Amino acid sequence: MDRSSQEAAVEAALAELDLPAKAALLGGTDMWSVGPEDARSAAGFGRLVLSDGPAGVRGENWSPEDPSLALPSPTAIGATWDTAAARTAGLLLAQEARRKGAHAVLAPTVNLHRTPYSGRHFEAYSEDPQLTGVLGAALVAALQQGGVAATPKHYVANDAETDRYTVDVRVDGRTLRELYLEPFERIVRTARPWLLMAAYNSVNGVTMSEHDVLNNGVLRGEWGFDGALVSDWTGARSTLGCVRGGLDLAMPGPDTVYGEHLVAAVREGRVAAETVDVQARRVLLLAARVGVLDGAPPAVPATALPAPLDGAAAVRDLATRSFVLLRNEYAGSPVLPLDVGGGAEPSGDAVRRIAVSGLHACAPRFGGGGSSQVFPERVGTPLDALREALPPGIEVSYEPGPDPRSRLAPATEAAGFRLTAVLHGLDDVELARAEQRDGSVRWMGTLPGGVSFADLGRVELVGEFTPRESGTHRLAVRGVGHFRLEAGDRVLYDAELQADSDDPAAAFLNPPQRTFLLDAEADKPLPVRLLHSVPAHGVGGLFGLVSFELGHGAPAVSEQELTERAVRAAAEADCAVVFVGTTDESESEGVDRESLALPGRQDELVARVARVNPRTVVVVNAGAPVLMPWHQEVAAVLLCWFPGEAGGEALADVLLGAAEPGGRLPTTWPSAEDDLPVRQVVPDGDGRLPYVEGPYIGYRAWRRAAGPEPAYWFGHGLGYTRWEYESLNITALDGADGDDPYGPVAQVTVRVRNSGPRAGREVVQLYLGPEGADCRLAAFAVVRAAAGDLAEARLEVPLRAVQTWDDTHLVWRRCPGPHRFAVGRSAADIRLTAELPLWG
Repeated sequence: MDRSSQEAAVEAALAELDLPAKAALLGGTDMWSVGPEDARSAAGFGRLVLSDGPAGVRGENWSPEDPSLALPSPTAIGATWDTAAARTAGLLLAQEARRKGAHAVLAPTVNLHRTPYSGRHFEAYSEDPQLTGVLGAALVAALQQGGVAATPKHYVANDAETDRYTVDVRVDGRTLRELYLEPFERIVRTARPWLLMAAYNSVNGVTMSEHDVLNNGVLRGEWGFDGALVSDWTGARSTLGCVRGGLDLAMPGPDTVYGEHLVAAVREGRVAAETVDVQARRVLLLAARVGVLDGAPPAVPATALPAPLDGAAAVRDLATRSFVLLRNEYAGSPVLPLDVGGGAEPSGDAVRRIAVSGLHACAPRFGGGGSSQVFPERVGTPLDALREALPPGIEVSYEPGPDPRSRLAPATEAAGFRLTAVLHGLDDVELARAEQRDGSVRWMGTLPGGVSFADLGRVELVGEFTPRESGTHRLAVRGVGHFRLEAGDRVLYDAELQADSDDPAAAFLNPPQRTFLLDAEADKPLPVRLLHSVPAHGVGGLFGLVSFELGHGAPAVSEQELTERAVRAAAEADCAVVFVGTTDESESEGVDRESLALPGRQDELVARVARVNPRTVVVVNAGAPVLMPWHQEVAAVLLCWFPGEAGGEALADVLLGAAEPGGRLPTTWPSAEDDLPVRQVVPDGDGRLPYVEGPYIGYRAWRRAAGPEPAYWFGHGLGYTRWEYESLNITALDGADGDDPYGPVAQVTVRVRNSGPRAGREVVQLYLGPEGADCRLAAFAVVRAAAGDLAEARLEVPLRAVQTWDDTHLVWRRCPGPHRFAVGRSAADIRLTAELPLWG
């Protein structure tokens, strides 16, 4: 990168801009872009496009008609414990961003898993700041290697969704520094992101878009961040506050706290003109780095971009590396991978009949709800993939079991719907049409046919419904605003749907639903029409978006009968595979979880199947911890997270042994909700959320608590082989006491042997500190070895791992030695220990 040429181009462009033009650069032009609507401004600044993207890059359109590659959820990437996997995810995001015309991706999310009640838990990596920071830095570096700006978010302490716009997080200095700021610091110092997002919430009384101490003092002053700071969408509330707090870019536009408001503040003497220059210079530097500023060489020229990746193969591999095998024992031996034989004379333990049950087997959740959601071209289902991968002669039955969803899914072509969206103007004239893949209408920032939001009066979903079976069907309306639903010659609904929350994003992402009954005959077409009057204000007016759904449910069978069918099939099979998981109502942006229990009657399904078939495998399709009261009653538990679009094929690979489940838990999983050491996500009556637990979250909180142990500890995960830990060698580095908090102070070599029957992958984990709650993860490494072979894990202990924050003197201090090194397979499974003083 030619930094001097970039800086010269930035200064030249800045000199061409007058005050209004500079102020205009500091606010969005529309929902997703900054800069002129035409090709280039007079100063050579092009249109700079941002996109959501923790698990895929959506671009400026958000609809099934503009599909995106769907990656495994960030919790899945966290479960790999693998910087190579995080780099692959970053390269995929960059590749997708370039394809979609985006210059910056709003990722990664590096908030912490303070408590599993957070509704957006699936979008962050881990409960541990070390694991989060290392993986986040790897993804940022790879994304920017692809010429696209990364945007670590949400800075800082945005660890829950309840009242996220107004909540004031109260946290002491040590906790803030050692936990919540730590991943951001590592990423800024080691990966140098070009953009960073300020969170909605306040920290100790100051909203993050205006936080002078954390933005200007810590982020820029201490860590040396030289990129631009962008608000979360609608997170900028005050012109003067944001200017003083170091916010460079207020999104979305065109109505922001900057623009004409900032011009007036300068002309009235309330803001210095030089301050606007500083902010505009940062935005221009961002434009230069991503290649939309004339005369500035991009940070990564086209000739230096990474080689293209096979997206489908890469996301499949990422998924298998993320799957965590929590339990695997049947009659004293592993049940996974399934022994499906292959010849005409199968062994006595070979599986010839498999009973699959659970809705998630044929309707998996590939990603979480909210701004991270994308629409893939296709999603491989575990049921189809398993049937495709099995050798001839293996029988697979399927029973869906009881439906855990309380809301109906969008109407689909498979259910008999053919739908078109028709956009009408304020004068009721038709403006455009868009063919629909299903009954979900979701447009953000742009509308089909180039229609302007200002001209839009109403949207209709029109088409036919040809039922696949006779009976009482269910149709549903989901959204906010006025709706009229017609089916055949009946009006099923004609009224207003009100949002359940004041959070506009929650109203968009998790709107209410109303359900209606419709008697219909198989193969007899019925006209259907859902009319939505677009409000002049509210959700659509605020964000520039339209979102509603026509839902459908087939004639219902009782939950009892559905369970009985699954149990009967399991009783007749050699092996039962039960798929369970969360729904889009329980894991989504905009709302926190009320319970960790699996929704519906899924626990009953598992328990009853396990009673009739001791060789029962449970696959858990969830992005965050769930309760598993049956986990010791089944032969195997396999956690697949939200595995992305290739999750079905990846699961078939792992279940049948073509790949090993390579993941380890990035978060501790409880046995019961009452056991959780940190539970509060709801602010008190004054809008404050005190982090009273201090630095003790996750495994450190569990160690500190006197109650029951968790179901599965941080770092736990089984593979398809066995590992012996043979030796631990530590070398203290002379003179390793400089100012770089991520420079090494010790090198650790751990020798492990694969003592099992097949090649495998191991995650070697190093914990440092005294026994108990203050012992924390210091380093980790992935090793691979063939059966019987030896592997060496080489780890570097950073200076920060042996420091603690002194809240009195506001400095980092070294922890007194000697330092206890503990190496193992999880936070609770320590195999080797040693003590060594790192300083005299």
